[in-house]
Formats: sequence, structure tokens, C-alpha cells
Amino acid sequence: MLIKDILDQTRPAYSFEFFPPKTDGDWDKLFYTIADLMPLKPSAVSVTYGAGGSTRERTHDLVVRIQKETNLTVASHLTCVGSSQDEIRQILERYDQAGVHNILALRGDAPKGQKEWTPSPDGFHYATELVAFIKKHYPHFGIGVAGFPEGHPEMPNRLKEIDNLKAKVDQGADYIVTQLFFENRDFYDFCERCQLAGIKVPIIAGLMPITTRSGMIRMAELSAGSRFPSALLKAVQRAGDNDDYVEKAGMHWATEQVRDLIDHDVRGIHFYTLNKAKATQHIYETLCMAGTP
Repeated sequence: MLIKDILDQTRPAYSFEFFPPKTDGDWDKLFYTIADLMPLKPSAVSVTYGAGGSTRERTHDLVVRIQKETNLTVASHLTCVGSSQDEIRQILERYDQAGVHNILALRGDAPKGQKEWTPSPDGFHYATELVAFIKKHYPHFGIGVAGFPEGHPEMPNRLKEIDNLKAKVDQGADYIVTQLFFENRDFYDFCERCQLAGIKVPIIAGLMPITTRSGMIRMAELSAGSRFPSALLKAVQRAGDNDDYVEKAGMHWATEQVRDLIDHDVRGIHFYTLNKAKATQHIYETLCMAGTP
């Protein structure tokens, strides 16, 4: 089933994100997590994608395995990094043959050690081009794209940022999944600015609960400037060096975010699970959300 159709039928829709294991020994561990989360009945799941072959084959293997062994709707991330147009077509053809027809089309980040992002020879410069390519050659696919409630780290001009997002939608994107955020007002403002720009596709809120202090630091580094509200920082500070308290504070904050988003009739919520089930299960149980065992 296409995610765009799910969003038309289910409100709010819930989705979970996984990343492919780096070692063979972690495969079973990941599928234990997926098994733990399946009773929550997510509307869809997605799998992240490594550029330049770093996890590309593992991504494909995981997506196909989820497609074959579960009843979950699965979407695969696909980036412009490290691939020519012909290689992109081959990847899409493999997914098509496997019955996987949902793609999250991304430009992708520069590989480690490379200061600036540069396209591959005969590759795509922007996600807009990738969306147009998929729509042209695989019109039966559903396409999602990324949105940035706190601003794109490489685009200080917030007006141009929304123009670029609209260009992706105009080329055929069916929905938007946002990067993580911790202040819901940033998400609501982002949605309103999209509306003003004429963007009418569903916008899914992306959330990642804080579970460790070191994890919060990594979030700040990876997302190039996540805004942590002072109230959240105070809660984490009160937890001190007790990891259990930090986890409880982070899950409580994320739970309140979800409650508020549901109260504001959000179209969907996307949980960045980090291949762990506990935080997502806690949120479901606390809010008595549909699918709770």
C-alpha cells in the first residue's frame, strides 16, 4: 500500500524508522525490536540508507525482508549521494520487482571526511531532481521528502528553504516527513509557512525521544543545531548522571509532544526509534494510543 493512501485513510498515522544493522550479528536483535513494535500496529515503517555503498545493500536486504516477512508497509530511503542516474534506476527497479513502492527521496549528507556535498558524475544535485526522476520512470511509486521545522542546516534563507520544499512537492512528492524537533511550536509554524507557500500535501512530524545524555549530544551534532527548549534541558539537568532518570525525562517530554500533536490533529507522527522499542512503547502505553496491547 502507498503511504499517501494510508495518510488519506488514517489520522493520525504512525510510522517507525529503523536503520540497517552494521554487523550480521545485529540482524536478529533488530527483528526482535520489530517484533516488539508490531503489536502497536504502525501505519508504516521506513529504513535509512547509506551512501556510497556503506549500508546500501543492507538497506535493500532489510527493506525486502520486512516486505516479505511482515504485513508492514515499508518505505526505503534513497539519496542522491554516491549514485549515478543509472544506479538509481537499478535500485528502483530492484524495489519495484520486490513489491516495494514507497520511497523517501533525499539529497543526503556528504560522506564522512568530505567537507562539502558534491554530486556524483551523472548524478543528481538535489532531491528535487530525484523526485522528478522517480515520478517520470516509476509513476506508480509513492514519494516522501524531508522537511526542516528548525531550518535546513545548509540554508539560512528560510524563504528559499520553503521554495525548495515546494519545488519537491511540485515535482511529485506525496507527503513530507520532518526532521526531529523538540518544540512543537516550531512544527506548527513550519506547517503554517508551508500552507502560505501553497504546499498542501500531508506533513508528518518526526520525533526522537532523548534516552541518554550522550544521545542528546549526538542529536545536536548530527542535526546541525537542534533547538533544545530550556525546560527540557532543566529536566535533563535535574536527572544528573542517572541514565534512568535522563531516559524518563526524555520519554516524558516526547510523550507530551505526541499528546499535543494529536490534540492539534496532526496528520502523522514518525518515530525515530534508533532500533529500540522501549521509548515508543512507553509513549503508546502512556497515551493509550491505538494499537497498544
